[in-house]
Amino acid sequence: MARKRSKNLTERQKKILEVLARFQKQYGYPPSIREIGEKADISSTSVVNYYLEQLEEMGYIERDGRVSRGIRLIKPVSTGAQTAVETVRAAMDDLLRIPVVGRIFASSPVPVPSSDFSYYDAETMVDVARSLLPGREKGNDLFALEVQGDSMIDAMVNEGDIVIMKAAQEARNGELVAIWLKDRDETTLKYFYLENGRVRLQPANPQMQPIYIEDPSVVEIQGKVVMVIRQVETMAA
Repeated sequence: MARKRSKNLTERQKKILEVLARFQKQYGYPPSIREIGEKADISSTSVVNYYLEQLEEMGYIERDGRVSRGIRLIKPVSTGAQTAVETVRAAMDDLLRIPVVGRIFASSPVPVPSSDFSYYDAETMVDVARSLLPGREKGNDLFALEVQGDSMIDAMVNEGDIVIMKAAQEARNGELVAIWLKDRDETTLKYFYLENGRVRLQPANPQMQPIYIEDPSVVEIQGKVVMVIRQVETMAA
């Protein structure tokens, strides 16, 4: 008869599997049906046998009816502690450490030394779950910047927020990017538009006007925003 395999064990089934594993480890041989009942708090041997038949069908144990202790554990269930450890390990594997390399101004372009884009301090990192990143970014080309200014408040980017950037040298119209204006040594965070041979840097604040750059060659794109880490919550860009 084909065995049925199931991931949904009942608490009683889990308890019996744990009894089998502990007993075998402690004594070097399987417990009897009566011993299983005592340790699993089951008074009836027929009930123990009923659960053993289920576990055999599910592929967790093998039984030899010719031997009194003929129970062999094939696939032990994880204990609560083991499950917790596995959960923590999975969470750690999902975390991505991204360096905070400097600041970006969400305002009118502000003069900033070029080192603000290249500075790397190994102690300044932000942890982000890979599962939250759009497109499951690998992280090799990601960096983070701290936002100063309020020109992007309608884009839900506020003073003190951290923006996760994907390194890029080109952008499509409407993308939120970190811009370096080479002729001025200025930096800013804005929506990018290339229109009629000039660049429009569009804020997301109704009280601020767009910035027009007549010579696109002085506009250097440093990266695209893929996520915003707010002071109170995290959202995907």
